Amino acid sequence: MKLTYYGHSCFLLETAKARLLFDPYLDDNSLASIKAADVQCDFILLSHAHDDHTGDALSIAKRCAATIIANYEISEYFSAKGAKTHGMNPGGAHLFPFGRVKLTLAHHTSSMGAGLTPIYGGVACGLLVQADGKSLYHAGDTALFMDMQLLARVGLDVALLPIGDNFTMGPEDALIALDFLKPKVAVPMHYNTWPGIAQDPSAFAAQAAGKGHTVRALKPGETLEA
Repeated sequence: MKLTYYGHSCFLLETAKARLLFDPYLDDNSLASIKAADVQCDFILLSHAHDDHTGDALSIAKRCAATIIANYEISEYFSAKGAKTHGMNPGGAHLFPFGRVKLTLAHHTSSMGAGLTPIYGGVACGLLVQADGKSLYHAGDTALFMDMQLLARVGLDVALLPIGDNFTMGPEDALIALDFLKPKVAVPMHYNTWPGIAQDPSAFAAQAAGKGHTVRALKPGETLEA
């Protein structure tokens, strides 16, 4: 299982059978390490509808003939625009050719577009992927919540956690999330893209180490083998 960070909350997970792209926000992200036109993937997994998580999903899905996996409302939205989709909802799981995906809870909002009439995007979710004998949890945008403790029962190899604050949990709550989730390694995400979510990932990693947790703060373009 090979994980590459592209910036913000976007990752590419390469399994033995497929390439999974999470929350593509590349062309409008000045910190991204790659452009949407250069990404190759087989599936696109979306945690919620906000533009900084779905911005490049349609163009990549059409070019790569990739299937978008998301909640029901998001999948219907992109299906109507000509993409291949698979709709799910929190608590539901499905076995795909590469492995199993389960949508988990996340405490956040979900809508597409800006202005006075945004498009409803269903509920925000986390994404639990089990493939190649490994388990990876992409928390999406979320606050800290007690039910994260249930995910620890799976035996998480990797947890991808937001630390930016303001819109999601910050470093203090993310440290508690590590206590709940107990992953072998965690990677921070959703920080430093804008001034309002500026954080020091190295400081977070050091604080986590002091509590017995391993955190790898990846720079955009860096890879983790799990």
